[in-house]
Amino acid sequence: MPDDENSDLRAKSDKQQSNSNQPNGLGAVMFVSQMGATIIICVAVGLAAGYYLDKLLGTSPWLLLVFTLLGIAAAFKSIFDFAKKQ
Repeated sequence: MPDDENSDLRAKSDKQQSNSNQPNGLGAVMFVSQMGATIIICVAVGLAAGYYLDKLLGTSPWLLLVFTLLGIAAAFKSIFDFAKKQ
């Protein structure tokens, strides 16, 4: 009898672990929204830094373009890092 109870507990534990590896609907929505927010923030920081430095140094529009491209590159790197984790 004790062996049957242990095997039932192991089976339930294995089933719970296999279910935890599968993304649920809420987890997928959270993952996609996190990626979207990361893209927006990376590009916005690049734009803001480029705009500010252009106004400060009088190099309009060159630093704006450079920092925007750096923000886009940072966004792509973040997306690839997120994909590796999943």
